[in-house]
Amino acid sequence: MSSAGISREQWSTRAGFVLAAVGSAVGLGNIWRFPFVAAESGGAEFLLVYILFICLVGLPAILTEFVVGRKTGRNPVSALQEIGSGLWRYLGWLFVLTTFVVMSYYSVVAGWTVRYALLGLEGQYAASMSGAEQQFLQVGQGIQTVGFHALFLVLVFGIVDLGVQRGIELAAKLMVPVIVLILIGLAGWATTLEGASEAYSFYLSPELGAVTAHWTSIVPSAAGQAFFTLSLGFGVMLVYSSYLGEDRNLVTDGSIILGLDTVVAVTVGLIIFPVLFTGGTPPGGQGVEVLFTSLSSAFGGLSAGGAIGAVFFATVAIAALSSAISLIEVIVSYLVDERGIPRRRATGAICGALFVFGIAPAVDTDLLELYDGFADGVLVVLGGLLFTAYVSWMWADEAAEELSHGITNSNSGRLSRCWIWLVRVPVVTVLVVSLVLGVAEVWGECPHI
Repeated sequence: MSSAGISREQWSTRAGFVLAAVGSAVGLGNIWRFPFVAAESGGAEFLLVYILFICLVGLPAILTEFVVGRKTGRNPVSALQEIGSGLWRYLGWLFVLTTFVVMSYYSVVAGWTVRYALLGLEGQYAASMSGAEQQFLQVGQGIQTVGFHALFLVLVFGIVDLGVQRGIELAAKLMVPVIVLILIGLAGWATTLEGASEAYSFYLSPELGAVTAHWTSIVPSAAGQAFFTLSLGFGVMLVYSSYLGEDRNLVTDGSIILGLDTVVAVTVGLIIFPVLFTGGTPPGGQGVEVLFTSLSSAFGGLSAGGAIGAVFFATVAIAALSSAISLIEVIVSYLVDERGIPRRRATGAICGALFVFGIAPAVDTDLLELYDGFADGVLVVLGGLLFTAYVSWMWADEAAEELSHGITNSNSGRLSRCWIWLVRVPVVTVLVVSLVLGVAEVWGECPHI
């Protein structure tokens, strides 16, 4: 029950909460965005900085959403109205805006994954890069793309409409283990490919000189990816923790979620880069379509590549679905909790609005890439910055006390204060720098008169 006395659903088990949070984290952020961002940012150099961000920034930051969610038992808009003052009370609306922008093109990309899985089953992957690029022009935009965008939103509606336990939690318990097991199997298969050695060198052997030389592009990319993949800056983890019905060790749960998310991200690279190098299409700066053009052409040139590609893209589609339901829930939870709108009607209205707003990126991939750059480089980081700054400086005592609940260690108070200062200084500083660099990058890519 929330602090406002509103009766709300809760997770039936701890595993349900953890798997749902992991499901949110391991979606397209890990399997679609991670490879092309890593490729654009140098491979191993990006991976090194990314893992540092996950450990030093990701865990302290995810705990800020956990403590606010569990303490208030509210959705992001209402939670910030409860704990905030002045303009801070409206911060939750930034989460809603970010979620809406991301989902408007996220579902388009998810539709691509379904289409590419079907192409694999039909054995229709183009065997050359030029052929794959032409194929993507047909798959990536147009009327059929709008149709698959709609189909994916229908699947999201079907799960979210069922509620927290029968919908989101049950789906996570089924989907997340399947995703992890298939990815591990594909990673084992990738070690047998001819290009595996060269791929592992690109992906796992960083050069520190390259990091220092290109830090202005690597840092915002790594920070944005870390927040994107952990669903931070959206309010997802705040919503999910608001459904917790008992005091649990949030540090332990957060560590498990981050650990599983990072394992999935690294494993995806262990699959994709060997396939690309073996297929003769080393990763580069192709942008949002890299997973589809480069990977499908590589699968097209491999023995049994169609079947393996179908399994891979189907897994990506499942991961996208597990993440999308968490993003939708951010907005649906507000409409259900505070506006008294029945869940089915709220979910249908949001999915309908997302369909309309997603038509533009569905017919123009350049616009989709612009959406993604703005959301990843600006909105996600801005939301994370403002939220962590407020919690660590303006709501610090309440946050530290909430974190200590469920921690049986006698030094829980000291741990909580240490966590507050980790958020106050390293996390906030990194996010400020990342936001400045991200805004500069987006501004540089925008057409100017």
